[in-house]
Amino acid sequence: MGIRAIVIDDSAFMRKMITDILESDPRISVIGTARNGKDGLEKIRKLSPDVVTLDVEMPEKDGMETLEDIMSDHPLPVVMLSSVTTDGASKTVQAIAKGAIDFIAKPSGPISLNIAEIREEIIEKVITAAQVTLKKEHKQHQPAVKEQEASYPEKRNQKTFDQPHARTIVAVGTSTGGPRALLTLLKGIPADIPAPIVIVQHMPAGFTKSLAERLDHTTDLHVKEAEHGEILQNGHAYIAPGDHHMEVRQVGTAFAIELTKEPKRNGHRPSVDVLFESLAKIQKVNKLAVVLTGMGSDGAKGIKQMKKADSKTVVIAEDKETSVVYGMPKAAVLTNCVDHIAHLQQISGTILNLVRKTRGI
Repeated sequence: MGIRAIVIDDSAFMRKMITDILESDPRISVIGTARNGKDGLEKIRKLSPDVVTLDVEMPEKDGMETLEDIMSDHPLPVVMLSSVTTDGASKTVQAIAKGAIDFIAKPSGPISLNIAEIREEIIEKVITAAQVTLKKEHKQHQPAVKEQEASYPEKRNQKTFDQPHARTIVAVGTSTGGPRALLTLLKGIPADIPAPIVIVQHMPAGFTKSLAERLDHTTDLHVKEAEHGEILQNGHAYIAPGDHHMEVRQVGTAFAIELTKEPKRNGHRPSVDVLFESLAKIQKVNKLAVVLTGMGSDGAKGIKQMKKADSKTVVIAEDKETSVVYGMPKAAVLTNCVDHIAHLQQISGTILNLVRKTRGI
């Protein structure tokens, strides 16, 4: 029967475009469309779709209100469509925090005539969202659980930094489901952590700044969108800006961020692999790589490079149970380079334990 979708957008042109794009894939059928949130909720109750595409900006009942009602009354996977504006980006990040699985940035233009350019992205994200099993909200805040051991015997001693260096860098990679996962992760890390945190979240230009600002306001850490040339500081988290790769370079005794517009890696810019591979080239620093929820395998090649260059590198992967999409963490585990597999709620504690041990705390 395939994936049954409902398209909610106040623009008749957009409803037709999105419907045609989705139905061009034999795995998807659009079973209904709606011109606003009120109409959309009625269609959802009547037709019980597998996934919904939802415009952020709509009259009568906008996307944010509609999303809240969906998550409250009829929880199901939602993919937001948003304009690349400061207000649109901010609302989109809020929508992800409220339960939307993912979002699609509308191409620029008053009526998005070039939306066909992102056809593959729309199809891919709707198919991925439809495969997500939403957890009840109270389970999102479950108490920390015991960290799971990796399934391969040689990793069961739960590696720490043996004979650690004086400094540590924490690097995090994530994609689908990442904004919520990052909030959970960073909330568990105090501002006095003796390490900087560098983060690649798959997001287009214009959205990573809003994500950084939201995380900065809701965690103890200083979170910001990374800038070219800035020096990493302990207690700070740096998010790679959309459409830029982020690398870390050693400059004298300091570590600096380098942003580039090198070609996309496996369709991504920023790429987790690019960040991890840059860390593999740095010497005499403890490196802690973390792979969270996400579609695809970005980061897997990078952790192999880190392990090859420095056997002291420690790698953590989010487990299947708490991952919104168990793609990137699974790919990481399959490399046989992962030292710790943990519930999302446990990863911040694992990071703190590893970092503090390097300082004899």
